[in-house]
Amino acid sequence: MQLIIHFLISFVSTVGFGIITNIPRRALPVAGLTGALAWSGYIAYGYAQDNVFIANMIAAIIIGLLGNIFAVKYRVPVNMIYIPSLVSLVPGGTIYLAMKNFSLGHYALAQEGVITTLTIAVALAVGFVLSEVVVRQVKRYHQH
Repeated sequence: MQLIIHFLISFVSTVGFGIITNIPRRALPVAGLTGALAWSGYIAYGYAQDNVFIANMIAAIIIGLLGNIFAVKYRVPVNMIYIPSLVSLVPGGTIYLAMKNFSLGHYALAQEGVITTLTIAVALAVGFVLSEVVVRQVKRYHQH
């Protein structure tokens, strides 16, 4: 039940961010679906294993694969799906707390927050690169 709630809230937040960033209306539902599935993958893996790197990488792979599929199908640039779908995964709160702890003199907590933020950023980048490699290989295979 909790996963369904996460799915619905992430769908709405992705669509809402898509509206704010002015993506085409035809891309809103698929961006929402992509963001909701990515967040669900993140949550499902996060509950099973306590590994922030793998959970974020899995979510980025989901966004990368579905984003490319939907971009072709709905004739929109892939960034129109990537950007709103990614909003739930961006570690803004983590870096905020790290900077707050730094300014308060809690350097160990600040360091932990910065490392977590960097870990998440690298995981998202690796996930996008892996999904782009897969998509390019599939495109190359279908062209020959």
